[in-house]
Amino acid sequence: MSISAAITLNNLGFAWPNGEVALDAISGSFSTARTGLVGDNGSGKSTLLRLMAGELQPTSGTIAVSGQVGYLPQLLRLDGRKTVADLLGVGEKIAALNAIEAGSADAGYFDIVGDDWDIEARAAESLAEVGLGHIGLDRSQAELSGGESMLLAVLGLRLQGASISLLDEPTNNLDRDYRARVGSLLATWPGTLVVVSHDEGILNQLDEIAELYAGQLSVFGGSFSQWQLYLARQQEAAEQSVRVAQQRLKAERKEKAAAETRIARRVKAGKKAAANNLGGKGLIDKRINASEKAIGKLRSDGSERIDSAKSELAQAESRLRDDEAIRLDLPDPDVPHSRRIAELVATNRTVIVQGPERIAIVGSNGVGKSTLLNNLRKGIVGGNGKVAAVGGRLLTDRVGYLDQFLGDLDEEANAVANVLAIAPQVPPGEIRNRLARMLLRGDSVNRPVSSLSGGERFRVALARLLLADPPLQLLILDEPTNNLDMRSVAQLSEALSLYRGALIVVSHDDAFLEKLGPDQVLGLNAAGGLDSLR
Repeated sequence: MSISAAITLNNLGFAWPNGEVALDAISGSFSTARTGLVGDNGSGKSTLLRLMAGELQPTSGTIAVSGQVGYLPQLLRLDGRKTVADLLGVGEKIAALNAIEAGSADAGYFDIVGDDWDIEARAAESLAEVGLGHIGLDRSQAELSGGESMLLAVLGLRLQGASISLLDEPTNNLDRDYRARVGSLLATWPGTLVVVSHDEGILNQLDEIAELYAGQLSVFGGSFSQWQLYLARQQEAAEQSVRVAQQRLKAERKEKAAAETRIARRVKAGKKAAANNLGGKGLIDKRINASEKAIGKLRSDGSERIDSAKSELAQAESRLRDDEAIRLDLPDPDVPHSRRIAELVATNRTVIVQGPERIAIVGSNGVGKSTLLNNLRKGIVGGNGKVAAVGGRLLTDRVGYLDQFLGDLDEEANAVANVLAIAPQVPPGEIRNRLARMLLRGDSVNRPVSSLSGGERFRVALARLLLADPPLQLLILDEPTNNLDMRSVAQLSEALSLYRGALIVVSHDDAFLEKLGPDQVLGLNAAGGLDSLR
C-alpha cells in the first residue's frame, strides 16, 4: 500500500541574496510517515526545512504542502519577558481564558479560546508526561535550562497539532536524559514529522530516512541503521562494478594495441608487395583498397569498444560516494605508559590520567562538565568545596583544547595561518600537504576561516591540535561532535584513532564514544563526584 505525499518538491531552487546557491533543482517528496532528514553540513537541510515551513521563498521551482505546518528552528530565541505557556504556544489562549473567567464578555477572547476550554489542564498534563510537572505555566523562560527549553519547545509544537511538523536538530546539546525525553515525544508523534538530525538514536526511531547528497534528495523506507546497511551494500556493489569496468577497459585497450600491431604488419606486407610489384598493379590496388577498409573498421571498432568501456566505467564511478577518510601520519607525542599526564580532582576521588589513556566524562546538562575542563586547564583543584566542586592539575605543558564553539580559531586568518600559529617551525608547504590529508584542499586553505563551512572550520580546529609542533601530549575535547554531521563525526573518530597521546573527552554522543573506545568512562554527578561507569 502506497503512502501519500505530505510535501512535494518540484525542481526546487534557492539562492541567498549574495547569489550563493543553497539548493538547485531538488525534486522529491516526504510521505505522511515520520522521516529523518540527514546530510553533510552545508548540504542545505536547514534551508530546505525553512523553505517547507514557508520562512523562505523558493528562487525557482515549487513546494506543495498538504496541510498546516509547524516548525521548530535549531536555535531557540527565548524571551525572558515571556512564560512557559508562551513557549508551549498556549499563552494567548490561557490569557484569554483568564480574562473570560474575570468576567470579560469580549468576543475576541472567545474566538481565541475556540473549543480549547481545557487547554490549561491539557498543558499541565503534558508537562507532567515529560517529567516537567514541577514547572509552572507562568514561569519565566529566562529561568529555564537549555534542556528544559528545548523539551518544552518540542512539546509545544506537538500541542500545536499541525498536520505537518518540522524539527531542526532538536537534541543538539542535550544530555542523555533530555534526549530520551525528546525521543519519547517523537516516538508517538501524531501526523507527518520531518526531523533534521545527526543523532543516531533519534533517527533509528523514525520510519524513513531522507538524504540530501550531491544536490539530490533520496528517500529510504526504513530506519537509519537499515539505511546505513543498504548504503554499505550499494557501495560494495558500486565498487565491484568499478572493478569490472576497469578490467574491461584494460582488456579493450590491450586488444586495441594488439590490433594496431596486426595492422602495422599488414601495412608492412602491403608495402613490400607493392615494392616488388607482385600480382600486377590492378591486383595490388585492389588489395590496398580492401586492406585500408579493413584497417579502418578494425580501428573504428576498437575505438568504439574503448569509448563504451570508458562510459561504463564513468557510470560505475558516478555511483561511488566521494566520502574520503582522513589519513595522517602523526608524529609520536612521546607519552610512555608510565607517564602521569593529568589529575582530575573531584569531591570523592582523584583520577590519574596516565600514559596514552582515553578518558570519557559524561553527565547531565548543567552538572559542571565544562567547568571541570576549564578548572583542569587553569590548575584549579576542586574537592571538599574549597575552590570549585571539580578541577585538577595538568602534569604536562603540551596540551591542546577544543571547545564547543571552536573559540581558539583566528576567524580572519586562513587555515594555513591558523596551523602555523601552533607549528611555526613547519614550512607552509608541508602544512598545506598535511591539511590536504585532512581533506582541506585548494581554495579552502586560503580563505578566511569565517567563510568556511562548519565541517571545514572544525577540521581546521582539529588540525591545530593534531599538527602542533612539538606534538601535544594531551587533548581535551569539550562536546566535539556538537553540530557536526555524521561524516565529520566519522572523520573525527578516524583522526583521533591515529593520535598516540592522552585524551580527555566530554561528550553526550554515545555513538561517537563507542567509536572512540575510551579506557574509562566517568560520570560527573551533581555533588561534584566522579563515578566509574566503565
